[in-house]
Amino acid sequence: MESILPTTSFSSSSKSERRSKSKSSQTSKPSLVMALISCFAWLYVAGRLWQDAEYRMVLGSLLKKNSEQRPKMLTVEDKLMVLGCKDLERRIVEVEMELTVAKSQGYLKNQLKQSGSSSGKQLLAVIGIYTGFGGRLRRNVIRGSWLPNVDALSKLEERGVVVRFVIGRSPNRGDSLDRNVNEENLATKDFLILESHEEAQEELPKKAKYFFSSAIQNWDAEFYVKVDDNIDVDLDGLIELLQKRRGQNSSYIGCMKSGEVVAEEGRAWYEPEWWKFGDEKSYFRHAAGSVLMLSKNLAQYININSASLKSYAHEDTSIGSWMMGLQTTYIDDSRLCCSTSGQGKQQSVLIGLNRKDVILSRLARTTIPFVFIGAYHNSKMETSCFIPRYH
Repeated sequence: MESILPTTSFSSSSKSERRSKSKSSQTSKPSLVMALISCFAWLYVAGRLWQDAEYRMVLGSLLKKNSEQRPKMLTVEDKLMVLGCKDLERRIVEVEMELTVAKSQGYLKNQLKQSGSSSGKQLLAVIGIYTGFGGRLRRNVIRGSWLPNVDALSKLEERGVVVRFVIGRSPNRGDSLDRNVNEENLATKDFLILESHEEAQEELPKKAKYFFSSAIQNWDAEFYVKVDDNIDVDLDGLIELLQKRRGQNSSYIGCMKSGEVVAEEGRAWYEPEWWKFGDEKSYFRHAAGSVLMLSKNLAQYININSASLKSYAHEDTSIGSWMMGLQTTYIDDSRLCCSTSGQGKQQSVLIGLNRKDVILSRLARTTIPFVFIGAYHNSKMETSCFIPRYH
Protein backbone atom coordinates (compact mmCIF):
# COMPACT_ATOMS: atom_id res chain seq x y z
CA MET A 1 0.00 0.00 0.00
CA GLU A 2 2.76 2.41 0.88
CA SER A 3 4.70 1.70 -2.31
CA ILE A 4 1.70 2.48 -4.49
CA LEU A 5 0.68 5.82 -2.90
CA PRO A 6 3.55 7.96 -4.20
CA THR A 7 3.04 6.81 -7.73
CA THR A 8 -0.56 7.84 -7.63
CA SER A 9 0.15 11.30 -6.30
CA PHE A 10 2.69 11.99 -9.02
CA SER A 11 0.37 11.01 -11.83
CA SER A 12 -2.46 13.06 -10.43
CA SER A 13 -0.24 16.16 -10.30
CA SER A 14 0.85 15.77 -13.93
CA LYS A 15 -2.75 15.46 -15.02
CA SER A 16 -3.66 18.65 -13.26
CA GLU A 17 -0.79 20.48 -14.98
CA ARG A 18 -1.93 19.30 -18.39
CA ARG A 19 -5.45 20.48 -17.67
CA SER A 20 -4.25 23.95 -16.70
CA LYS A 21 -2.11 24.19 -19.83
CA SER A 22 -4.98 23.19 -22.08
CA LYS A 23 -7.27 25.70 -20.39
CA SER A 24 -4.73 28.54 -20.81
CA SER A 25 -4.21 27.70 -24.50
CA GLN A 26 -7.96 27.65 -25.04
CA THR A 27 -8.37 31.08 -23.41
CA SER A 28 -5.41 32.72 -25.36
CA LYS A 29 -6.72 31.93 -28.90
CA PRO A 30 -9.97 33.91 -28.60
CA SER A 31 -8.14 36.89 -27.19
CA LEU A 32 -5.70 36.85 -30.09
CA VAL A 33 -8.57 36.74 -32.56
CA MET A 34 -10.29 39.60 -30.79
CA ALA A 35 -7.09 41.66 -30.90
CA LEU A 36 -6.75 41.13 -34.65
CA ILE A 37 -10.37 42.05 -35.22
CA SER A 38 -10.04 45.22 -33.19
CA CYS A 39 -6.86 46.15 -35.06
CA PHE A 40 -8.60 45.74 -38.45
CA ALA A 41 -11.58 47.70 -37.16
CA TRP A 42 -9.28 50.52 -36.06
CA LEU A 43 -7.57 50.65 -39.47
CA TYR A 44 -10.94 50.70 -41.22
CA VAL A 45 -12.25 53.52 -39.07
CA ALA A 46 -9.03 55.51 -39.49
CA GLY A 47 -9.20 55.08 -43.29
CA ARG A 48 -12.79 56.23 -43.42
CA LEU A 49 -12.01 59.24 -41.29
CA TRP A 50 -9.05 60.14 -43.60
CA GLN A 51 -11.23 59.71 -46.68
CA ASP A 52 -13.98 61.83 -45.17
CA ALA A 53 -11.44 64.56 -44.42
CA GLU A 54 -10.36 64.58 -48.09
CA TYR A 55 -13.99 64.73 -49.22
CA ARG A 56 -14.59 67.65 -46.91
CA MET A 57 -11.59 69.51 -48.36
CA VAL A 58 -12.79 68.94 -51.94
CA LEU A 59 -16.32 70.03 -51.08
CA GLY A 60 -14.98 73.10 -49.33
CA SER A 61 -12.95 74.18 -52.37
CA LEU A 62 -15.95 73.65 -54.68
CA LEU A 63 -18.16 75.72 -52.42
CA LYS A 64 -15.57 78.48 -52.37
CA LYS A 65 -15.36 78.55 -56.17
CA ASN A 66 -19.13 78.59 -56.52
CA SER A 67 -19.40 81.42 -54.04
CA GLU A 68 -16.86 83.43 -56.03
CA GLN A 69 -18.74 82.83 -59.30
CA ARG A 70 -22.07 83.65 -57.77
CA PRO A 71 -23.33 87.05 -58.98
CA LYS A 72 -22.91 89.80 -56.47
CA MET A 73 -25.29 92.57 -55.69
CA LEU A 74 -24.14 95.68 -57.61
CA THR A 75 -24.28 99.02 -55.92
CA VAL A 76 -25.25 102.21 -57.72
CA GLU A 77 -21.58 103.18 -57.96
CA ASP A 78 -20.74 99.82 -59.57
CA LYS A 79 -23.50 100.26 -62.13
CA LEU A 80 -22.29 103.76 -62.99
CA MET A 81 -18.74 102.41 -63.40
CA VAL A 82 -19.93 99.69 -65.79
CA LEU A 83 -21.88 102.22 -67.84
CA GLY A 84 -18.85 104.53 -67.91
CA CYS A 85 -16.61 101.73 -69.18
CA LYS A 86 -19.08 100.93 -71.93
CA ASP A 87 -19.24 104.59 -72.94
CA LEU A 88 -15.44 104.80 -72.90
CA GLU A 89 -15.19 101.68 -75.03
CA ARG A 90 -17.65 103.16 -77.54
CA ARG A 91 -15.63 106.37 -77.73
CA ILE A 92 -12.40 104.42 -78.23
CA VAL A 93 -13.96 102.56 -81.16
CA GLU A 94 -15.14 105.86 -82.67
CA VAL A 95 -11.68 107.43 -82.29
CA GLU A 96 -10.05 104.38 -83.90
CA MET A 97 -12.42 104.68 -86.85
CA GLU A 98 -11.65 108.40 -87.17
CA LEU A 99 -7.92 107.64 -87.03
CA THR A 100 -8.30 105.05 -89.79
CA VAL A 101 -10.13 107.58 -91.97
CA ALA A 102 -7.47 110.21 -91.23
CA LYS A 103 -4.70 107.80 -92.20
CA SER A 104 -6.50 106.88 -95.40
CA GLN A 105 -6.66 110.57 -96.28
CA GLY A 106 -3.01 111.07 -95.43
CA TYR A 107 -3.30 113.21 -92.32
CA LEU A 108 -0.88 112.71 -89.45
CA LYS A 109 0.25 115.30 -86.90
CA ASN A 110 3.91 116.30 -86.73
CA GLN A 111 4.62 114.36 -89.89
CA LEU A 112 6.26 117.24 -91.73
CA LYS A 113 9.51 118.93 -90.92
CA GLN A 114 8.01 122.18 -92.15
CA SER A 115 11.22 123.07 -93.94
CA GLY A 116 9.60 124.24 -97.13
CA SER A 117 10.76 127.81 -96.74
CA SER A 118 12.47 129.93 -94.17
CA SER A 119 9.36 132.05 -93.74
CA GLY A 120 7.21 129.00 -92.94
CA LYS A 121 4.89 129.75 -95.88
CA GLN A 122 3.49 126.72 -97.66
CA LEU A 123 4.98 126.07 -101.08
CA LEU A 124 2.90 125.62 -104.19
CA ALA A 125 4.69 122.54 -105.51
CA VAL A 126 7.69 120.27 -105.27
CA ILE A 127 8.69 118.99 -108.71
CA GLY A 128 10.87 115.90 -108.86
CA ILE A 129 12.59 115.06 -112.15
CA TYR A 130 13.36 111.34 -112.27
CA THR A 131 16.88 110.73 -113.47
CA GLY A 132 19.50 107.97 -113.40
CA PHE A 133 23.25 107.51 -113.36
CA GLY A 134 23.42 107.57 -117.14
CA GLY A 135 21.28 110.70 -117.44
CA ARG A 136 23.86 113.47 -117.00
CA LEU A 137 23.48 114.54 -120.61
CA ARG A 138 19.72 114.83 -120.24
CA ARG A 139 20.10 116.75 -117.02
CA ASN A 140 22.41 119.25 -118.69
CA VAL A 141 19.97 119.70 -121.57
CA ILE A 142 17.13 120.32 -119.09
CA ARG A 143 19.32 122.84 -117.24
CA GLY A 144 19.93 124.57 -120.54
CA SER A 145 16.23 124.72 -121.40
CA TRP A 146 13.38 124.85 -118.88
CA LEU A 147 15.12 124.25 -115.53
CA PRO A 148 16.63 127.42 -114.00
CA ASN A 149 20.24 127.63 -112.89
CA VAL A 150 21.33 127.78 -109.26
CA ASP A 151 20.53 131.48 -108.79
CA ALA A 152 17.21 131.24 -110.59
CA LEU A 153 16.28 128.17 -108.56
CA SER A 154 16.35 130.18 -105.33
CA LYS A 155 14.15 132.85 -106.95
CA LEU A 156 11.79 130.14 -108.13
CA GLU A 157 11.57 128.81 -104.58
CA GLU A 158 10.59 132.27 -103.43
CA ARG A 159 7.63 131.91 -105.78
CA GLY A 160 6.76 128.66 -104.01
CA VAL A 161 8.15 126.05 -106.41
CA VAL A 162 11.00 123.63 -105.66
CA VAL A 163 12.55 121.66 -108.53
CA ARG A 164 15.02 118.83 -107.98
CA PHE A 165 16.50 115.94 -109.92
CA VAL A 166 15.57 112.73 -108.08
CA ILE A 167 18.07 109.87 -107.95
CA GLY A 168 18.87 106.95 -105.68
CA ARG A 169 22.14 105.33 -104.70
CA SER A 170 24.31 102.78 -106.47
CA PRO A 171 24.00 99.10 -105.46
CA ASN A 172 27.72 99.38 -104.66
CA ARG A 173 27.55 102.24 -102.18
CA GLY A 174 30.29 104.82 -102.50
CA ASP A 175 31.47 103.76 -105.96
CA SER A 176 32.23 106.07 -108.87
CA LEU A 177 28.51 106.44 -109.73
CA ASP A 178 27.71 107.82 -106.28
CA ARG A 179 30.80 110.02 -106.27
CA ASN A 180 29.92 111.52 -109.65
CA VAL A 181 26.42 112.39 -108.48
CA ASN A 182 27.80 113.95 -105.29
CA GLU A 183 30.24 116.08 -107.28
CA GLU A 184 27.53 117.16 -109.71
CA ASN A 185 25.23 118.06 -106.83
CA LEU A 186 27.94 120.18 -105.20
CA ALA A 187 28.20 122.18 -108.41
CA THR A 188 24.50 122.49 -109.29
CA LYS A 189 22.70 122.05 -105.92
CA ASP A 190 19.62 120.71 -107.71
CA PHE A 191 19.43 117.06 -106.54
CA LEU A 192 17.17 115.19 -104.17
CA ILE A 193 19.22 112.08 -103.37
CA LEU A 194 17.21 109.14 -102.03
CA GLU A 195 19.69 107.53 -99.67
CA SER A 196 17.53 104.46 -98.97
CA HIS A 197 16.69 103.73 -102.59
CA GLU A 198 18.77 101.59 -104.93
CA GLU A 199 18.70 103.15 -108.38
CA ALA A 200 17.66 100.58 -111.01
CA GLN A 201 15.05 100.38 -113.77
CA GLU A 202 13.18 97.54 -112.06
CA GLU A 203 13.03 99.54 -108.83
CA LEU A 204 11.05 102.48 -110.29
CA PRO A 205 7.78 101.62 -108.46
CA LYS A 206 9.67 101.72 -105.16
CA LYS A 207 11.31 104.97 -106.21
CA ALA A 208 7.88 106.60 -106.23
CA LYS A 209 7.42 105.68 -102.57
CA TYR A 210 10.81 107.09 -101.63
CA PHE A 211 10.33 110.26 -103.66
CA PHE A 212 6.93 111.25 -102.26
CA SER A 213 7.99 110.29 -98.72
CA SER A 214 11.26 112.23 -98.90
CA ALA A 215 9.67 115.24 -100.59
CA ILE A 216 6.89 115.58 -98.04
CA GLN A 217 9.34 115.17 -95.17
CA ASN A 218 11.55 117.96 -96.50
CA TRP A 219 9.05 120.44 -97.95
CA ASP A 220 5.51 121.45 -97.08
CA ALA A 221 3.72 122.02 -100.36
CA GLU A 222 0.22 121.82 -101.80
CA PHE A 223 1.27 119.56 -104.69
CA TYR A 224 4.00 117.02 -105.38
CA VAL A 225 4.84 116.47 -109.03
CA LYS A 226 6.75 113.65 -110.69
CA VAL A 227 8.35 114.38 -114.09
CA ASP A 228 10.54 112.15 -116.27
CA ASP A 229 13.81 113.50 -117.63
CA ASN A 230 12.96 112.65 -121.24
CA ILE A 231 10.43 115.48 -121.65
CA ASP A 232 10.61 119.24 -121.94
CA VAL A 233 8.26 121.24 -119.71
CA ASP A 234 6.80 124.70 -119.99
CA LEU A 235 7.46 125.49 -116.33
CA ASP A 236 5.36 128.67 -116.28
CA GLY A 237 2.44 126.78 -117.78
CA LEU A 238 2.82 124.01 -115.21
CA ILE A 239 2.88 126.55 -112.36
CA GLU A 240 -0.24 128.21 -113.75
CA LEU A 241 -1.95 124.81 -113.93
CA LEU A 242 -1.21 124.13 -110.27
CA GLN A 243 -2.22 127.60 -109.13
CA LYS A 244 -5.66 127.06 -110.66
CA ARG A 245 -5.94 123.77 -108.70
CA ARG A 246 -5.03 125.33 -105.36
CA GLY A 247 -7.22 124.28 -102.46
CA GLN A 248 -8.40 121.10 -104.22
CA ASN A 249 -7.67 118.32 -101.78
CA SER A 250 -7.23 114.65 -102.76
CA SER A 251 -6.36 115.60 -106.34
CA TYR A 252 -4.74 113.01 -108.60
CA ILE A 253 -3.82 114.83 -111.80
CA GLY A 254 -2.43 113.41 -115.01
CA CYS A 255 -3.14 111.89 -118.38
CA MET A 256 -5.66 109.26 -117.28
CA LYS A 257 -5.60 106.02 -119.20
CA SER A 258 -6.35 102.34 -118.89
CA GLY A 259 -5.39 99.50 -121.14
CA GLU A 260 -4.49 95.89 -121.67
CA VAL A 261 -2.37 94.10 -119.12
CA VAL A 262 0.49 92.37 -120.93
CA ALA A 263 0.57 88.75 -119.77
CA GLU A 264 3.13 87.39 -122.26
CA GLU A 265 6.62 87.32 -120.80
CA GLY A 266 9.19 88.92 -123.09
CA ARG A 267 6.82 91.57 -124.47
CA ALA A 268 7.18 95.24 -123.62
CA TRP A 269 5.34 96.31 -120.45
CA TYR A 270 5.04 92.73 -119.23
CA GLU A 271 3.21 92.48 -115.91
CA PRO A 272 4.27 89.38 -113.90
CA GLU A 273 1.17 89.61 -111.70
CA TRP A 274 -1.24 89.94 -114.64
CA TRP A 275 -3.63 87.38 -113.13
CA LYS A 276 -4.58 89.85 -110.39
CA PHE A 277 -6.31 92.12 -112.93
CA GLY A 278 -9.20 89.79 -113.71
CA ASP A 279 -10.30 87.84 -116.75
CA GLU A 280 -10.46 90.95 -118.93
CA LYS A 281 -6.78 91.68 -118.21
CA SER A 282 -7.35 95.42 -118.18
CA TYR A 283 -5.65 98.05 -116.05
CA PHE A 284 -7.68 100.32 -113.82
CA ARG A 285 -7.76 104.07 -114.52
CA HIS A 286 -4.42 105.67 -113.69
CA ALA A 287 -2.23 108.64 -114.59
CA ALA A 288 0.03 107.29 -117.32
CA GLY A 289 2.96 108.91 -119.03
CA SER A 290 5.79 111.13 -117.87
CA VAL A 291 3.93 113.58 -115.59
CA LEU A 292 1.63 113.11 -112.63
CA MET A 293 0.66 115.28 -109.68
CA LEU A 294 -0.61 114.47 -106.19
CA SER A 295 -2.08 116.82 -103.65
CA LYS A 296 -0.49 117.00 -100.22
CA ASN A 297 -2.79 114.58 -98.40
CA LEU A 298 -2.32 111.86 -101.05
CA ALA A 299 1.45 112.22 -100.85
CA GLN A 300 1.15 112.05 -97.07
CA TYR A 301 -0.81 108.83 -97.41
CA ILE A 302 2.04 107.26 -99.42
CA ASN A 303 4.56 108.46 -96.85
CA ILE A 304 2.62 107.01 -93.90
CA ASN A 305 1.74 103.69 -95.52
CA SER A 306 4.75 103.13 -97.79
CA ALA A 307 5.79 99.93 -95.98
CA SER A 308 2.47 98.22 -96.71
CA LEU A 309 1.69 99.56 -100.20
CA LYS A 310 1.84 96.95 -102.96
CA SER A 311 4.03 97.75 -105.98
CA TYR A 312 3.50 96.30 -109.44
CA ALA A 313 5.92 96.06 -112.35
CA HIS A 314 5.33 99.64 -113.50
CA GLU A 315 5.39 102.85 -111.57
CA ASP A 316 2.28 104.55 -112.98
CA THR A 317 0.03 101.53 -112.39
CA SER A 318 1.47 101.11 -108.90
CA ILE A 319 0.59 104.69 -107.95
CA GLY A 320 -2.83 104.23 -109.53
CA SER A 321 -3.47 101.17 -107.37
CA TRP A 322 -2.58 103.16 -104.23
CA MET A 323 -5.15 105.80 -105.14
CA MET A 324 -8.00 103.36 -105.74
CA GLY A 325 -8.88 102.77 -102.09
CA LEU A 326 -9.05 106.49 -101.21
CA GLN A 327 -11.53 109.30 -101.70
CA THR A 328 -9.48 110.51 -104.65
CA THR A 329 -10.51 113.11 -107.23
CA TYR A 330 -9.26 111.94 -110.63
CA ILE A 331 -8.42 114.90 -112.90
CA ASP A 332 -7.74 113.94 -116.50
CA ASP A 333 -5.87 116.74 -118.27
CA SER A 334 -5.02 116.07 -121.91
CA ARG A 335 -2.32 118.75 -121.79
CA LEU A 336 -0.28 116.36 -119.65
CA CYS A 337 -0.39 113.59 -122.28
CA CYS A 338 2.85 113.08 -124.21
CA SER A 339 2.64 111.97 -127.82
CA THR A 340 5.07 111.90 -130.73
CA SER A 341 2.48 111.16 -133.38
CA GLY A 342 0.12 113.53 -135.14
CA GLN A 343 -2.85 111.63 -133.69
CA GLY A 344 -1.80 112.13 -130.07
CA LYS A 345 -3.90 113.97 -127.54
CA GLN A 346 -1.42 116.78 -127.40
CA GLN A 347 -1.48 119.14 -130.36
CA SER A 348 0.61 122.24 -129.79
CA VAL A 349 3.09 124.44 -131.59
CA LEU A 350 5.55 123.46 -128.87
CA ILE A 351 5.74 119.98 -130.31
CA GLY A 352 7.61 121.44 -133.23
CA LEU A 353 10.42 122.49 -130.92
CA ASN A 354 11.40 118.88 -130.51
CA ARG A 355 13.78 118.95 -133.45
CA LYS A 356 17.39 117.87 -133.67
CA ASP A 357 18.64 121.36 -134.51
CA VAL A 358 16.89 122.83 -131.45
CA ILE A 359 18.30 120.07 -129.23
CA LEU A 360 21.78 120.71 -130.60
CA SER A 361 21.43 124.44 -130.03
CA ARG A 362 20.45 123.77 -126.44
CA LEU A 363 23.47 121.54 -126.01
CA ALA A 364 25.65 124.30 -127.39
CA ARG A 365 24.36 126.68 -124.68
CA THR A 366 25.28 124.23 -121.90
CA THR A 367 28.69 123.38 -120.48
CA ILE A 368 28.63 119.81 -121.84
CA PRO A 369 31.73 118.85 -123.85
CA PHE A 370 30.89 118.59 -127.53
CA VAL A 371 31.87 114.93 -127.55
CA PHE A 372 28.49 114.19 -125.91
CA ILE A 373 26.44 115.88 -128.62
CA GLY A 374 26.45 112.87 -130.88
CA ALA A 375 25.34 110.61 -128.05
CA TYR A 376 22.45 112.89 -127.24
CA HIS A 377 21.62 113.19 -130.92
CA ASN A 378 20.78 109.48 -130.93
CA SER A 379 19.17 109.33 -127.49
CA LYS A 380 15.53 108.82 -126.59
CA MET A 381 15.20 112.55 -125.99
CA GLU A 382 14.21 112.92 -129.64
CA THR A 383 10.83 111.36 -128.78
CA SER A 384 10.14 113.61 -125.81
CA CYS A 385 7.11 115.85 -125.46
CA PHE A 386 6.23 119.23 -124.05
CA ILE A 387 3.60 120.45 -121.62
CA PRO A 388 1.96 123.44 -123.29
CA ARG A 389 1.20 126.69 -121.50
CA TYR A 390 -2.38 127.48 -120.51
CA HIS A 391 -4.09 129.95 -122.83
